[in-house]
Amino acid sequence: MTVIGFHNSHEQIHPADLLTAVAHAEDAGFTAAMCSDHLEPWNPRQGESGFAWSWLGAALATTSLPFGVVNAPGQRYHPVIVAQAIATLGAMFPGRFWAALGSGEAMNEHVTGHVWPNKDIRDARLRECIDVIRALLAGEEVSHDGLVVVDRARIWTLPEQQPALIAPAVTARTAARHAEWADGLVTINQPHDVLREVIAAYRDAGGQGTLTIQVHVSWDPDEDRALAIAHDQWRSNVFPPPLCWDLDTTTAFDLASAHVRPEDVTASVRVSSDLGQHAQWLAEYVDLGFDQVYLHHVGKEQRPFLDAFGEHVLPQLGVTRPAPAVATRPLRPEQEPQPALLK
Repeated sequence: MTVIGFHNSHEQIHPADLLTAVAHAEDAGFTAAMCSDHLEPWNPRQGESGFAWSWLGAALATTSLPFGVVNAPGQRYHPVIVAQAIATLGAMFPGRFWAALGSGEAMNEHVTGHVWPNKDIRDARLRECIDVIRALLAGEEVSHDGLVVVDRARIWTLPEQQPALIAPAVTARTAARHAEWADGLVTINQPHDVLREVIAAYRDAGGQGTLTIQVHVSWDPDEDRALAIAHDQWRSNVFPPPLCWDLDTTTAFDLASAHVRPEDVTASVRVSSDLGQHAQWLAEYVDLGFDQVYLHHVGKEQRPFLDAFGEHVLPQLGVTRPAPAVATRPLRPEQEPQPALLK
């Protein structure tokens, strides 16, 4: 059965509210979750930047869902720190965590004060980071002197089952380049012919593992409202590479998107008030070969989307709502037994 997951956008929603939302997503029938890892929002109206790794520990502990994160080692994050974070979550929550490791965007990485490299150098740096992270996760002591520098690092707390390291790619070139090291591929919704090229490039280069897609959607019972939400929140995300990689501040993205019209956003966001239309769009991604589909409702209010999709869209994709009580699921704070009930 295809995994239908919920994407948690740290750029848009306070982490406490996201924790409530992902718990509700599990209740609504979503079978997995993933999150972004941003220091900057894409525009001032999004206005958040919760730290993904702190949040992931809480989310994994308070749900039973598997989780993934998209991270960029090499500049803002040293690869040894990324390896330690992956190892700890993998050790605490066996088989429930994966990390997609990409070359990053300037808006998040420029804060170190280092020069933002060109794409080829970023990809080469990422490849070095992957080798460092894999060796550390295998329990090796690592020293490395290249685009990243490591001096006698070792991770002592290791997971019994190594979390998957996934390649994020929006172009066929990147997909092919990272196929040799990846345990799977993750991309975003694009025209079907582009997605076919990305998948083919990955597989033709020997890429193994699962195919995952993050789909940006905007839903509201009112069609005009659905479009207005997408335009307000996501018009700064319509730009293709390399512009989206190289703009370096939230203000720059907002200025660049000043003349983006509402109808322009529909090339990047699946906008409709029709839940049947959303189900059809998502089924098309499954037909393209994606094993996992993560839905990102680009609005700041998540609960109406989760309820509507849980009741009307997920069942059309073969995902059924779980039983109300799951004995193995950890209690959220509001569900903790009161002292009077413990007698």
